[in-house]
Amino acid sequence: MAANTTSIETAAIAVGATKIYGAGDTAVRALDGIDAAFAQGRFTAIMGPSGSGKSTLMHCLAGLDTLSSGQVFIGETDLSTLSERQLTLLRRDKVGFIFQAFNLVPTLTALENITLPTDLAGSEPDQRWLDEVINTVGMADRMTHLPSELSGGQQQRVAVSRALASRPEIIFADEPTGNLDSTSGTEILQFMRDAVDKHHQTIVMVTHDPVAAAFADRVIFLADGKVVDELLDPTAERVLDEMKKLH
Repeated sequence: MAANTTSIETAAIAVGATKIYGAGDTAVRALDGIDAAFAQGRFTAIMGPSGSGKSTLMHCLAGLDTLSSGQVFIGETDLSTLSERQLTLLRRDKVGFIFQAFNLVPTLTALENITLPTDLAGSEPDQRWLDEVINTVGMADRMTHLPSELSGGQQQRVAVSRALASRPEIIFADEPTGNLDSTSGTEILQFMRDAVDKHHQTIVMVTHDPVAAAFADRVIFLADGKVVDELLDPTAERVLDEMKKLH
């Protein structure tokens, strides 16, 4: 597949994405020939039962894991053609990550955690954008605090701000509200929703929570390593009904 197959509106795409762990009788086919496109400026949720391949798909899309066969593109770049160094640079410059466990550096202040990706890249953050991100998450008065001095919700706000601060082409979020109470979780999801609506950010989120998925524009459902269905403009009720069918 030539690179120009990915249109300008596509932030990421998987083509025949297959991932096999192990070999012979013990081989596990975590991804089984998935074709999926993720549009720019949209919020997509990936859902499915435990073992359906949703986290594997996200890790392969993000360049954190490699496919056994098939292709993944970020923009028009085929990840399989990149060296390890090129892949590291692509992840640094074009991809943002939000993890369930926050993954903040405990010895850095909130601000230092947010600017860490641009610091590592040796570049200056866009100060106006940085201020806007920090003000939008309501953390302006907490920037000198260490992670241990912040609540779980505040730590995740810092993690979301870090992902947004370098204006990546795409953000991957792995159960971003999994460690939060419902109020903090809703605030984080609303901020992610606003980042898509107001700033044309692209977000792909793995979640098991129908309420979280309802913040997305689209939900794709996986089962046994395959895409089995999708919902546009989802509600929590419709997502829950779909998940019941899969279980």
